[in-house]
Amino acid sequence: MRTASNNRFGPVPSVVMIRRLITVVAMAIVVASCGGDEPVSAPFEVDPLAAQPISQTSALGASVAEITLPDVANAGQPFAMRADPGEVLVVYFGFTACPDICPTTLADLRDALSAMGEDAARIDVAMVTIDPERDTDVTIEAYLRSFVPDGIPLRTNDSGELDVVADAFGADFDVIKSADGAVEVYHTAYLYAIDDEGVIEVIWPFGAEPEVIAADLTQLLEQA
Repeated sequence: MRTASNNRFGPVPSVVMIRRLITVVAMAIVVASCGGDEPVSAPFEVDPLAAQPISQTSALGASVAEITLPDVANAGQPFAMRADPGEVLVVYFGFTACPDICPTTLADLRDALSAMGEDAARIDVAMVTIDPERDTDVTIEAYLRSFVPDGIPLRTNDSGELDVVADAFGADFDVIKSADGAVEVYHTAYLYAIDDEGVIEVIWPFGAEPEVIAADLTQLLEQA
């Protein structure tokens, strides 16, 4: 049974993350348009005091401990959105056909873990596919593990279940099919760090540098 940690960041970002977020405080929430492959700004205001988009304020510090999704690498067993004791869980919402945003984000995370040395063994990485119709169990597992060899691929065919999970994280996405069969996918391109109580401790925006991610993860592990 997982036990709660007595040392937590709470709903406040790490010092390193505050410095990074200040650089994007004038921006609206970043949404990845993976059909046209260009990041676009959604019409959300920004709270300069929190140094992060208002739409994400409620997600930071929120608990997702009761949220589960099928782990397709483990016979579809429910995977709980919380880290093991003394560890950190990083969650990403994306899809395998994404030509730029998703692979860039996962490559940055891979580089961050590589920079952490042995401490990287205390970081679990899970990816939730937002395009389960095209991402099969085999596809999402192979894709994620090409970046993180022991990554946890999460997939559900239940659109309602996926919506509940995305809402809990404050993650937005839309899969649009045109009459000619073309598919356009939009999604918020964030990485979420979760502690062993299931609390979202840090949210990294798209473009966060690997060294920033590594520094924040190291700080989280020190508090675990």
